[in-house]
Amino acid sequence: MTVATPPWDPLILTVAPNGAYKPHGAHPKVPLTAEALAAVAHSGLTAGASMIHLHVRNPAGRHLLDAAAYRAATKAIRKAVGDDLVIQITSEAGKIYSPEEQMAVVREVRPEAVSVAIRELIPDSASELKAAPFFEWLHQERIMTQIILYSAEELVRYQDLRQRGVLPPARDFLLFVLGRYSTGQQSDPRDVLPFLDVLSSPTPWAVCAFGTKESACLTAAIALSGHARTGFENNLHLPDGRMAQDNAQLVGISAETATRLGRPLAGARQVRERFG
Repeated sequence: MTVATPPWDPLILTVAPNGAYKPHGAHPKVPLTAEALAAVAHSGLTAGASMIHLHVRNPAGRHLLDAAAYRAATKAIRKAVGDDLVIQITSEAGKIYSPEEQMAVVREVRPEAVSVAIRELIPDSASELKAAPFFEWLHQERIMTQIILYSAEELVRYQDLRQRGVLPPARDFLLFVLGRYSTGQQSDPRDVLPFLDVLSSPTPWAVCAFGTKESACLTAAIALSGHARTGFENNLHLPDGRMAQDNAQLVGISAETATRLGRPLAGARQVRERFG
């Protein structure tokens, strides 16, 4: 198990306000437009976030990978918060897009940060040859890349891909997904332990979690020197089961946890400096 110890690494707190699937009917504060995303960016920044995980939707509210939509949302967020948040777009397939389409939209947008899932872009050994140039491009363009991993087995595979040179020696940021995207999913803080058991190098990592134990899961990650992604993408509820008022309230809970532990919050400039 590779876990950093104090002095504390400043906490990178990411707000994930909508995801690919949450409808507006799930909560009136699920943002579906560029203007609504900008409002969440502002409130999330005030609550302690240094990064926003950005999904955009089509006019019907469905998941979308589209360069123009990403640019419009980015413009609106920059107008609201300037450079005080790192804007991370998603390449998530959402059961719609092929790996080629996912990589193409990232190349077109050329964002400052992106999240990518190994299981989507490199699902098997046959896909390694196509994916390798894309990951090398991310590295050369100095695009902050977060690698999404859904199990300890995927982490082992990621480390093998790095060792074999399929993935370049970039400053990756790992995201451990505790549980699965399934109806009624409830993550548990102990879900992070299998990842840490096989983490072979001090690569920075974060956690996202589902359900009313989200706060407990993120507390465990923060205490173990990990980082945290929180918001309506994965959870709508407070630790006591009540519906959260908005995304900023969930961000504030993790920021308060960090304060109680004596861990400082990272600002966007620190995140950019760390990941080049």
